[in-house]
Amino acid sequence: MAKKIGLFVAGAAALLVFLFHLGPLVGLVITLAILYYAFKKCLKAPSTFGKVVWALIGCAALVASASNVPALMALVAAYVLYVVYKQWNGVKGERVVSESDDPFVNFEKQWAELQKQY
Repeated sequence: MAKKIGLFVAGAAALLVFLFHLGPLVGLVITLAILYYAFKKCLKAPSTFGKVVWALIGCAALVASASNVPALMALVAAYVLYVVYKQWNGVKGERVVSESDDPFVNFEKQWAELQKQY
């Protein structure tokens, strides 16, 4: 029960952090898309002037994406939410033991069965 309460508190805190940093996350995605587009256009530009213009646009997008550093907190919070979700719905300590046909692996088990018979 205490584990569920701890998971709930961690999940609630991570959800709040994620929601508060959702704006910078959207800004980061947009500026990274502009940066990627500018990089691709810069490589394909036929003239030097075009390359310079696209490089300046790329630099501006890079500076804008660097200003969205709080978006990294949103990514960490999203990962924490994922881990909390997996732990909440996870299997409670059940281990699957595979049995092998190898006589050396099962020797103790077979010996114990023989001892019970006699």
